[in-house]
Amino acid sequence: MTRDDREALISRYAMGFDEVTRALVGLGSEDLSAHPIPNKWSAAEIVHHLADSEMTAALRLRNLLAEDDAVIHGYDQDQFAARLRYNERTTAPALEAFRAARETTLQVLRGMREDDWTREGWHTQSGRYTPETWLRIYAAHAHDHAAQIRRLREVIGR
Repeated sequence: MTRDDREALISRYAMGFDEVTRALVGLGSEDLSAHPIPNKWSAAEIVHHLADSEMTAALRLRNLLAEDDAVIHGYDQDQFAARLRYNERTTAPALEAFRAARETTLQVLRGMREDDWTREGWHTQSGRYTPETWLRIYAAHAHDHAAQIRRLREVIGR
């Protein structure tokens, strides 16, 4: 991956929170918890997932940078949603956690040196894992979920 490629992905990562908040504008509490698409998360569940995922991602990147041969542990996102009762909780604190984790991680990303990008770890579910692997995943993650929220909006007519 070139430096320009990384910068483009970091810029996309930086826009992820705003993309999600734009997708949520105008949704009321009933809309947030609605399940208009069978077997898909509600908007509230997506927001809580983004908060938990972003906090996990922040630690993953830091582990890659601070530990030699870091082991990155996977987790079951559906178990998180069920056991942490995503659809029963208000979304404001989760949005703030998502925003704050992303903002502090942007500071880390923008301060990385060339040799930081070559560090390697091992993900328990997907194998070899590098900061570039991390960046590819999380630059798209919030945007993908914002699109999912927009699909929910269309189905409920908002």
